[in-house]
Amino acid sequence: MDELVGNVLVGQSGGPTSVINASVAGIVAEALNHVAIEEIYGGLNGVLGILQEDLVDLASESQQQIRALRHTPGAALGTCRYKLKRQQDFERVLEVFKAHNIRYFFYIGGNDSQDTADKISKLAKEQGYELRVIGVPKTIDNDLTGTDHCPGYGSVVKYLAMTVREIACDNEAMGQGDLVSIVEVMGRSAGWIAAGTALAKRRDHPHDAPHLILLPEVPFAQEKVLEDVRRVLKRERYCLIVVAEGLVDADGNYLAADSATDAFGHARLGGAGEALSEIIETGIPNAKVRVARPGLIQRAAAHAASKTDVDEAYLAGQAAVRAAIAGENDKMVTLVRGETEHYTVETGLAPLSEIANGIKKLPREWINEDLVSMNFQFLRYAQPLIQGEVAVPYDNGVPTYARLDKVRVDKVLPAYEV
Repeated sequence: MDELVGNVLVGQSGGPTSVINASVAGIVAEALNHVAIEEIYGGLNGVLGILQEDLVDLASESQQQIRALRHTPGAALGTCRYKLKRQQDFERVLEVFKAHNIRYFFYIGGNDSQDTADKISKLAKEQGYELRVIGVPKTIDNDLTGTDHCPGYGSVVKYLAMTVREIACDNEAMGQGDLVSIVEVMGRSAGWIAAGTALAKRRDHPHDAPHLILLPEVPFAQEKVLEDVRRVLKRERYCLIVVAEGLVDADGNYLAADSATDAFGHARLGGAGEALSEIIETGIPNAKVRVARPGLIQRAAAHAASKTDVDEAYLAGQAAVRAAIAGENDKMVTLVRGETEHYTVETGLAPLSEIANGIKKLPREWINEDLVSMNFQFLRYAQPLIQGEVAVPYDNGVPTYARLDKVRVDKVLPAYEV
């Protein structure tokens, strides 16, 4: 295969994670090793920046700042939830690529982002423009198909498991058999995040918090949950419940959702904790109910990130570049778990068309028969993903994160209205 000479463009999309920037660092570091790659650009705010030709020169950034991306939360290039709908939008993306000789496009994101990357790749083929598109997985929800797990997941469950343990210490001190704490976590369509809080339990202490985990995969049954709470309060000084924001009833209706939707048609969730609180306060009048909603904190907590997660996010970025240089196209990097007893991982590739818009649910066989706790199969799956701590530098008592210079690339096309 002839060597493809040209420039790289990397973009970030969707909700940030505490390790999404590590994938950018991996892409930049690896791209610098290949003579076929001439320039390394970043698109500001995902496809929005591409449409508006807002590109920055990543090769001009200091190596110190690129390395610092490995422990920096948020999306250093900016992100968006903009959906390319009009044909003219896709045409504009290709115009920008042609104007800047973009031959390698790396898009870091979740389900919807991989769909966007797939459509861009197909349009390039239709127009005969040689372009290699590789998706890099990113989502705390851990619901991308085709990969064992997703960068971002290990860190969010590490943080939440730590948080649940700390809340449990507080509740143990304050509870008198009538305290109910509810922690609402993210997870629109799958319960991977909520399930991950089971890692807060100490080995051989099955009655540790969280006492109840309410998952989107298990339809909410009000009377059963109330009975479960009563059962825990009879045994413990308090009851700590973790509820996924995407909790639904037997008819598929969210326990709490806004009537508005985002650009991709998804309902805006939030409030499952408060809705559950009202149900418990009504059904168990003597209960004192408190709700904690970590919200964006859970995906931004880089100070509590998993080293395994950071290393794998960086590895995924490196693998994307190597795959593209080798001639791969229209694929997403996957993480493949080794079959040995000791945890190992390597990268693979899956077609973008198989990833786009799919949802990987939590396996039913990993949920105990009580429907509110996780069994050893899940714990064996999730435990390796939270191992190791990241050495975050501090200045005057607070973490120091990367701040990119974002040297702009000159625009050569007419302005474009989004």
